[in-house]
Amino acid sequence: MLIFKSFSSGSCGNCYYVGNGRDGILIDAGISLRRLKKYLSEEGMDYSCFSAVLITHDHLDHIRHLGSFCKRIQKPVYTTSVLHEALSRHSFTRDYIASCRVLLPDEGLSQVGPFTVRWFEVPHDATQTVGYQLATPEGKLVMMTDVGRMTDEAVALAREADFLVMESNYDMDMLMSGPYPHELRMRICEGHGHLSNDEAASALKRIVHPGLKAVFLCHLSENNNTPKLAFDACHQALEEACKGASKPVLRTLPRQTPSELFTLEK
Repeated sequence: MLIFKSFSSGSCGNCYYVGNGRDGILIDAGISLRRLKKYLSEEGMDYSCFSAVLITHDHLDHIRHLGSFCKRIQKPVYTTSVLHEALSRHSFTRDYIASCRVLLPDEGLSQVGPFTVRWFEVPHDATQTVGYQLATPEGKLVMMTDVGRMTDEAVALAREADFLVMESNYDMDMLMSGPYPHELRMRICEGHGHLSNDEAASALKRIVHPGLKAVFLCHLSENNNTPKLAFDACHQALEEACKGASKPVLRTLPRQTPSELFTLEK
């Protein structure tokens, strides 16, 4: 049995746990160690419940506290060679990352904690942005946040998953009628920014399969989305795709507060 918890999800900071409570992986380090310790303690866990940190990309909301993680708890940090090179130069991580640096191979699988890990690239305006497929005998989870557009590779790997964590960042009407300047709107919606609710819903229609048990919508915009809008778009897509058959559980993840602790069973 796997458990999953989001500690924070959005431009305010990103950090997620996947594991079994005794060992697991932390994905991204966008919250402080103080907050992480508190949130773990509330679930009866501590730093020993994860043996590694995976990084998706080098934007600050995903790595703001990675330097502190490396300095104080010294867990190995896994990501691609491209991202590790960027982290070795980044002002928030360069002084601390070297002793924790572990490279994922350019191709193939790696053993990270209890998981067999495969990474895949997704479009986003960072140095490089990757999603992860994490596999154990208890199930397979795919994480892809900050996705400018859905790729065929991402869809194919998600179609193998029992559990999916996927961005549903903005509602197009809210974005276009909101206060953001034109340049920022275009950065968000032109293929290397974020995934809209409608794009997430369209992707789910391609991804959903009988073995998919749960979908978690992450990285919702504070200014250009609501949990209801994101949920409704993907719920309708699942209704249409499943045509009365059993559907995966659908949840939206909160932005600045922890989610509940989810039990993931195939």
